Amino acid sequence: MSGMEKPRNRRLFPHALDVANGRVDMSHGAGGRAMAQLVSDLFAAAFENEYLAQGNDMAVMAPPPGRLVMSTDGYVISPLFFPGGDIGSLAVHGTINDVAMSGARPLYLSAGFIIEEGFPLADLKRIIEFMAGASRATGVPIVTGDTKVVERGKGDGVFIVTTGVGVLPEGLHISGDNIRPGDAILVSGSIGDHGIAILSKRENLEFETALESDSAPLHDLVAHMVAAVPEIHCLRDPTRGGVAATLNELANQSDVGMALDEDALPIKPAVRGACELLGIDPLGVANEGKLLAFCPAGRADRLLEVMRSHPLGAEAAIIGHAEEGQGRNLVRLRTSFGGDRVVEWLNGEQLPRIC
Repeated sequence: MSGMEKPRNRRLFPHALDVANGRVDMSHGAGGRAMAQLVSDLFAAAFENEYLAQGNDMAVMAPPPGRLVMSTDGYVISPLFFPGGDIGSLAVHGTINDVAMSGARPLYLSAGFIIEEGFPLADLKRIIEFMAGASRATGVPIVTGDTKVVERGKGDGVFIVTTGVGVLPEGLHISGDNIRPGDAILVSGSIGDHGIAILSKRENLEFETALESDSAPLHDLVAHMVAAVPEIHCLRDPTRGGVAATLNELANQSDVGMALDEDALPIKPAVRGACELLGIDPLGVANEGKLLAFCPAGRADRLLEVMRSHPLGAEAAIIGHAEEGQGRNLVRLRTSFGGDRVVEWLNGEQLPRIC
């Protein structure tokens, strides 16, 4: 793709980009000098690595041993900058996590930007720099990509699409159809942080305790988990639709039921309070730095120990177990009052434009 080439010769661009005051215009997506300068001065300069330096419309990499894993995702979050993150770092973390949920080691990312005419260059530069920082911190380079510009009013700032490629060792099979009755269900930490942080920023809500997104890359945590407990049956990050949607999806994929213990759910008091105030079920709120794990019950304590030894799993908890589906594949929650309620799929969109 021609939208992300190696840095061009500076003599091609006699005038520097006015990043402080400039805005994206249609020429930045037209394939000419303006586009080349935007790519060179912002994207290529921030994402610099040996693969981008090849200067082609694709990246050429040697195939690693093992099985390849690939995932792609689009990011349309509003607002673009939020407590604890931004669309750029989220696009890196989210796709790395999707690859990692197979147990794979993420290797490379591609990035496609759709930018609205009139978008401030200063904000675009911030997004790119946050994205580059997340890429470097995770050790997963952005090796190719593309940029497009759409007319004013048709893009809402910036949309980003990232694709990730990873490698999975032979013999490891972690999948949503592996869950068996009796499996323990673990979560790596508090739920609902991301969605409530976005909502509070979007609606200018203030709470006594500052709320931040949990956006984070989970591949290192997963590597530690898989090394210690290779019997893990399934991993999944509960993003859109939260824990409720993820468990319902997995219940149907594996033909099992799910039984949760409300008292075991790790929910921060500020998140719980915000959900009660707004009439939102925290189980249906998005997360961007948490995972659900399923393993045989006899290995759950060891897996919990390993998770809690990692910074991104310090608040991990065993929250329930899988059970016979009996043809219904329900997700049940044992409430603090001793009753049961069914945890349904989210109806409609509780929090739109959340990731």
